[in-house]
Amino acid sequence: MTPRRAAAKRPRGRPTAPSTRARSASAPAGPGTITRLAPLKAPRRAAWPFVLVNMAMTADGKIATANRRVHTFGSRRDLAHLYELRATADAVMCGARTASADATLGPGGPKYRRLRLRNGLAEYNLRIVVSGAGSLDTGLPLFARRFSPILVLTTRRAGQRRVARLASVADEVVVAGAREVDFVAALAHLRRRWGVRRLLCEGGGELNDALFRADLVDELHLTICPFIFGGRQAPTVADGRGLQRLAQARQFRLVRRRRVGMELFCVFARVREQTARVRRGRARSPLVAADRASRQRAKNGLTRRRARG
Repeated sequence: MTPRRAAAKRPRGRPTAPSTRARSASAPAGPGTITRLAPLKAPRRAAWPFVLVNMAMTADGKIATANRRVHTFGSRRDLAHLYELRATADAVMCGARTASADATLGPGGPKYRRLRLRNGLAEYNLRIVVSGAGSLDTGLPLFARRFSPILVLTTRRAGQRRVARLASVADEVVVAGAREVDFVAALAHLRRRWGVRRLLCEGGGELNDALFRADLVDELHLTICPFIFGGRQAPTVADGRGLQRLAQARQFRLVRRRRVGMELFCVFARVREQTARVRRGRARSPLVAADRASRQRAKNGLTRRRARG
């Protein structure tokens, strides 16, 4: 969950006219569509939606306790902000574990549905669940609430049987990637097929990590809550494989912050201009410079130890 009342402003990545987006509901008339995607040969930034990640975390950076039993700990204001952000997005996406926590990924009550309409959006958002293994429980409350289309993103390792089972409850099952979801291809499909121009991701940590590694995240909305969970196994905002070098780190800048009660609502925007200049060799990122200096110091230290030995 996340910060400030940005919903009143014109959001970046505005969607198309309401009639082109989320159809409403009841259960699929038959098995949902199964779409198998090939990797994009020459992806362009304009091919996929504007992506926001919205999370609440403790002061020590945890999004749940180590046993995963406590995963909702933000205030009422934080919950309201979650719905305000949903009211700016064409689609809301989460991972399988998050969907299992009794989530319907809906727009909230009448107040927020009216806000969506004022923002030029369909009354109900598209809902997307990511399950690389395709092991999603088809009996989840998510699939029982048929107020808007539901998509499942999965991979080829899910197998035909699991894909067919998911297609029996979802409006579309998108198979993208072999072992990991190919989010570049999948998000381009969301933009092209469903008209998604603004996508809100609500975790968990492994899904966030995959989006960060693919460099698809444009904004990070972060609510910092006054708790300490601790625990080596407690999940964080970005788990998964992560990045191995400082120079690979995704750079963001703090663009807004606001304290409400005991919580701090922050918005970080992706720094892309500098990254582009670094790749073209026209500028040198401080992170890249620091990483190179660190590796050089380690190399020099190893050389000295060998010389003494």
